[in-house]
Amino acid sequence: MKTILLSLLFFTATVGVAAQAATDSERLAEIAMKRLWLDDRNLPGIPRSWTYDQGVVHKGIEAMWYATGDARYFDHIRKGMDHWIDDKGNHKDYDLEEYNIDHITPGTSMLTLWRATGDLRYYKMVELLRSQLKTHPRTKEGGFWHKKIYPWQMWLDGLYMGQPFYAEYSATFGEENWDDIANQFVWMEKHARDAKTGLLYHGWDESKEQRWANKETGQSPHFWGRAMGWYAMGLVDTLENFPKDHPRRGELIAILNRLAAAVELVQDKRSGVWWDILDFPGREKNYLESSASAMFVYALARGVREGYLPDKYMKVATTGWAGIQREFIKTNEKGEATWEGTVSVSGLGGNPYRDGSYEYYMSEKVRTNDPKGLGPAIRAAVEIENYKRGWPGRGKTIVLDDHFNHEVRKNKLGKDEVWHYKFDEKLDSGYSIWGNIFRSLGAEIKQLSAAPTAENLTGADVYIIVDPDTDKETASPNYIEPQHMAVIADWVKKGGVLVMFGNDAGNAELDRFSELGANFGIVFNKDKKYPVLNNDYQMGKVAIPAGNPIFKTAKQIFLKEVSSISISREAKPILAVNGANLMAVAKHGKGTVLVLGDPWLYNEYTDGRRLPAEFENFKAAQDLSRWLIAQAGK
Repeated sequence: MKTILLSLLFFTATVGVAAQAATDSERLAEIAMKRLWLDDRNLPGIPRSWTYDQGVVHKGIEAMWYATGDARYFDHIRKGMDHWIDDKGNHKDYDLEEYNIDHITPGTSMLTLWRATGDLRYYKMVELLRSQLKTHPRTKEGGFWHKKIYPWQMWLDGLYMGQPFYAEYSATFGEENWDDIANQFVWMEKHARDAKTGLLYHGWDESKEQRWANKETGQSPHFWGRAMGWYAMGLVDTLENFPKDHPRRGELIAILNRLAAAVELVQDKRSGVWWDILDFPGREKNYLESSASAMFVYALARGVREGYLPDKYMKVATTGWAGIQREFIKTNEKGEATWEGTVSVSGLGGNPYRDGSYEYYMSEKVRTNDPKGLGPAIRAAVEIENYKRGWPGRGKTIVLDDHFNHEVRKNKLGKDEVWHYKFDEKLDSGYSIWGNIFRSLGAEIKQLSAAPTAENLTGADVYIIVDPDTDKETASPNYIEPQHMAVIADWVKKGGVLVMFGNDAGNAELDRFSELGANFGIVFNKDKKYPVLNNDYQMGKVAIPAGNPIFKTAKQIFLKEVSSISISREAKPILAVNGANLMAVAKHGKGTVLVLGDPWLYNEYTDGRRLPAEFENFKAAQDLSRWLIAQAGK
């Protein structure tokens, strides 16, 4: 009996430690994937109908995928979207002519799946949702109605429901919709903003016919927290894809700054979170509301990380998150996390009629584990956890070459696309996971499509050249010429950090690449180490020795068909196996050069969907990214 009791105590302690080790983001994601929409269908995480709620949750799960490289999160999104389409991509539960802007929201999941897999079923759904926006009814100015059944009305909610999808679609397929997208936010602010407080009213009726509408302004009566939260999230998510050189980008950032200032002023001083009706703190029946609080924390934290907002708003965000942990993240009797305090819904008009009064807002039910709070809470948790781990990349720019490696092919739609090792490429062949790692560390990422010059490298802290083209890959490849080598070497000498990722000799131009490397004492041997046959991943297993100066957390990685390297002068090996140097580092003046004979960190080997879990390429990408940023800091 004594032995059994000791075993039970040990087991309980072990479980307790494991539970404590889980991050807030992981605990919340587990709720979203395993305990939402539980019913007799045995389909946890999938609602009974096509709803924006699922799209909201999926953005949180997608953030977890990017933050961890764990394919469970991607698979959850894929399973959730596959439920709604048949094997030809036809939707089972969607009526375009409802013209409900809410129904656009899950389209961001379809876009993720299309971009990551190239599966035409998802593309078909993406095009269907895009077609709704082409004919969706609008106000006289051009603002999208919230729904066909709510004529002439724009609600703050709708800016999140439609614009992030519209922006990502436009960026993905090269459509020039940027003025239209910017106008939606500009018009909403113009019609809904209160000049005195800076807060935005929940809705606006252009016709001024609704009973809830102010007969002079068309505005609804109150500042509902989640409505402003939707608008804030819509802004930061849209800015992700809004072109950085577009003249109207600044308007969106200015709106976000005005909104942040207003949100800060109504943050509850005692709890750190926000009230359901923002400007009535402590009023009878008013309550601290979790979805709005999570949305504000997410939007503010990401806004600071991306450089849209001043650093001072991180204090607002971290105070808000501490309040969320106290007020809304609880543990039930089973030891499971629960998400509390989310109002189920609040709307305007309809049947039965919602008059927008204070009494109406207070009448809606508050729920546990509501998806409208969970999705934003996961995203907020990821942002805060990244912040607490540190943003060493703040003020640093990571530039990826798109000149020496500029392969063009016909995609599945028959259109030309630039591909192979690009930051915006979510297919197996892309670097989107690596790019997201850099961004999570606070760095800015760019691609350089021109030949390097002293001028266009001036703002670069890290310059990455991968797999230079051969004439077999590209009709007219841009070769690395002596003038380019001189420019790059001089840039490194002044403090730049250069990354050279080659390939085996049959798949990259290594002669000129070696000439560049020779400036730093590193050349490619043009051989092929670690050939991998029939996806026998064990053939590419490489152990990381303890004490490696770069890879602090990754213990075992996967490499495939690598050119080994020879080193001379002051270059030093970083990774060597059986006498072959696979990775080396050299100092050159004030700068640093890192060389590896493989593209290595592309999505196929970092996003968790291919490699067995024993390989830690995602962790290695995090380690390397931090190390590169640290070298740039020196």
